[in-house]
Amino acid sequence: MATYPWAAGYVDDGDRPKIVTARFEHEDSYTITRYHATEGYAGLKAALTRTPGEVHDEVRGATVLGRGGAGFPAGTKWGLMPPEKYPRYLVVNGDESEPGTYKDRLLMERDPHQLIEGCLIAAYAAGLSQVFLYIRGEMPLAHERVATALNEAYAAGYVGKNILGTDFSVDIILHWGAGAYVVGEETALIESLEGKRGEPRLKPPYFPAAIGLYGQPTIVNNVETLSNLPWLLRNGVAAYTAIGTETSPGTRMVAVSGHVARPGVFEIVNGTTTFRDLLFGDEFCQGIRDGNSLKAFVPGGGSAPWFTPEQLDVPFEGRVAGAAGSMLGSGAVMVMDDTTDIPTAALTLTRFYAHESCGQCTPCREGGTWLMRVLERVVEGQGTRADLDQLLEIGESICPGKFPHAANSALGLEATPFPYKMTTICFVGPSAYAPVHSALTHFRDEFEARVADTPARRQIPVTAVH
Repeated sequence: MATYPWAAGYVDDGDRPKIVTARFEHEDSYTITRYHATEGYAGLKAALTRTPGEVHDEVRGATVLGRGGAGFPAGTKWGLMPPEKYPRYLVVNGDESEPGTYKDRLLMERDPHQLIEGCLIAAYAAGLSQVFLYIRGEMPLAHERVATALNEAYAAGYVGKNILGTDFSVDIILHWGAGAYVVGEETALIESLEGKRGEPRLKPPYFPAAIGLYGQPTIVNNVETLSNLPWLLRNGVAAYTAIGTETSPGTRMVAVSGHVARPGVFEIVNGTTTFRDLLFGDEFCQGIRDGNSLKAFVPGGGSAPWFTPEQLDVPFEGRVAGAAGSMLGSGAVMVMDDTTDIPTAALTLTRFYAHESCGQCTPCREGGTWLMRVLERVVEGQGTRADLDQLLEIGESICPGKFPHAANSALGLEATPFPYKMTTICFVGPSAYAPVHSALTHFRDEFEARVADTPARRQIPVTAVH
């Protein structure tokens, strides 16, 4: 095992393929000197020897999946822009704000040149006129490292006019976000870049590839997604697709927090690594802390429906996780052992999403707040049995139809494949309900104990988390 205290949470152990974290073992990984010493900008140089269409085809052929949550192939997204409409922009979503997620922050802090090179390759392949790099305001070190790397890249001729003596020119604009969760949604991020309130746009008609930043075609890609491109251009499609599975090639970064023996960020093989491998493998988290038992885990960031030990053998494959009733989302796994107070855990997440509602959609603005208030009453021991049904009724107004979960079949409910229906423009509204529904579905007895006058009620702590 090799752990690096300067890597702020990254854990490197074993001989797994490393596409985006290979430089993390070096203390100076964020410098252009180290980047040059480790094949830095070789991918860009390889791209510039080909036509933009050839580079685009290579990204499309490798099926580079988006790592921001939706998992949509990057090459396919680039192809959705209307032809011959210019200017067109690349917006980099570095507003990592999903609870439990901190992989993109590490990529920006530890290897900013890799991100910059990925931006340049994308801009060249898709004919993009300008790049806007949007970084969350609470990430000052990431912002500092990226800003320094940008200055180095401009000085070295990688960014700006006539890059490396070619006709390819592009500028990269660095923007510091103000810290709103909803700006992680691509259209809200675009609104923020334009100087407006960070509120999501209706889709359609505002699919960014058609009508995006300043009304022009815009590609919005995640930090980790773009960080895959330098390796791909250096090593080729065959090498990239040899890792992982046919539908989920390559690797992905996952951030594991909570009740495991060794939390941290891991780069895992996509499609074949299972949650059991991740949580109990010696090269990963090494089991549950203090010899306790696993009670539940959130597989894809705070907005994802929860899994229980029955789903441990689900692989990191988007479609498989979706069929099991949840999502891989942003690559954040939060683990709860058998000492966890489930109602309080659900309240902690619901309170976050209720607070982060932008207020644009009534079901989210009002529904999320009422979910929080009723759940607070239950957690504090002041609730009734009717409150439990009320929580589900409120959730139904945000997410009509049966909320999807593998456990629904055991309850005699009709499961709806993920993603579920919603009455809001974006995912924030359903995110407030996901922990409530998951907790009530799997652990209703703990809620019943809070509202029933039984000895079990008196044995459970009733202090809410603030």
